[in-house]
Amino acid sequence: MPADTQGCTFDVESQYVELAAEVFSLLSDATRIRLILALRGGELPVGELAELVGKSPTVVSQHLAKLRWARVVQARQDGTRVYYSLIDEHARELVDQAVFQAEHVVDGAPRHHLQGHPAPREAATRAGATT
Repeated sequence: MPADTQGCTFDVESQYVELAAEVFSLLSDATRIRLILALRGGELPVGELAELVGKSPTVVSQHLAKLRWARVVQARQDGTRVYYSLIDEHARELVDQAVFQAEHVVDGAPRHHLQGHPAPREAATRAGATT
C-alpha cells in the first residue's frame, strides 16, 4: 500500500475511495474551483465572491450550498451578510494541484517549475494554508 505525503495509507479497497470520487465530482465545476481559489486568502461575503467569480449572488449561493453540504466551506452570518470560508486546507490543496497540472497542459515550462517560483506546497503555504 503506497503512503501519501502525510504518512497515511489507503489501498484500493479503502472505504474512502467512493467519497473521494464524489469530491472530485464536486470540484469538477469551474465556478466552484474559482470560489475555492477566492477563499484561499480568508473569509469573504457572498457579494464579493460573486464579483470575483463573475457570477450572480444567487448562482454563487447555490454553488456555496453544495460546497457547504460537502463540508468544504462554512458560513457565518453577520447581520444580513453571510461570509464564507474554507473549513480546512484540503480542498485548497486539491485545487492548487489541479491548477498546477493545468499549467503542464497549457505551458511548456509551467510557472511552478521555473527557478525561483515556490514549489506547490510552498505556494499553498504562502496563500494561507495551514499545515
